[in-house]
Amino acid sequence: MRHDLPLALPGMTVGLLGGSFDPAHAGHVHITEMALRRFRLDRVWWLVSPGNPLKQHGPAPLAERIDEARRIMQDPRVIVTGIEGQLHTRMTADTIAALQRLYPLVNFVWLMGADNLAQFDRWDRWQEIAARVPIGVIARPGWMMAARSSRTARILRDARLPEERASELARATPPAWCMINGPLNMLSSTALRAARLRAAKMKGGQR
Repeated sequence: MRHDLPLALPGMTVGLLGGSFDPAHAGHVHITEMALRRFRLDRVWWLVSPGNPLKQHGPAPLAERIDEARRIMQDPRVIVTGIEGQLHTRMTADTIAALQRLYPLVNFVWLMGADNLAQFDRWDRWQEIAARVPIGVIARPGWMMAARSSRTARILRDARLPEERASELARATPPAWCMINGPLNMLSSTALRAARLRAAKMKGGQR
């Protein structure tokens, strides 16, 4: 095991929450805490990505986003990491494959919001991802109907665990996925970036 990578012991259950975290916010904290509790995870790793190939505009510098994420996420069970940059992977399928090689005895779970499930079939090699790790889906405001009726949900309908069995997901044989509901947090990185931009313009206009 490389000393610069997160520690995970054999048999642990580790949730992987990938994204640009541009910026990280209380909504990310909220869904992480839900995932830890409902999926019975030992750890969650935030995988702060160098860039999202589905987004048109690049994010803020990686180090800046990692520092901000570490400030907002105080739970010691959550590790904020730029591991994709360390592994030189850009696609989720490649990142998961690399982590499984490095941690062969760890039970990984890919975590995503319902908004991502709605477009999951657009991800590179999404079916390979589903075949490699269980997938935990967390409710997001306004996206539950689209997620439930998505192409991915239809194709993987026989692999879905009912919500009352969410605690079994981390040790389920993939393909397996489960969608959990709970109190919703309306924050989004897009809205926060827009608010910051408006504030910067207002400040500039006052000079």
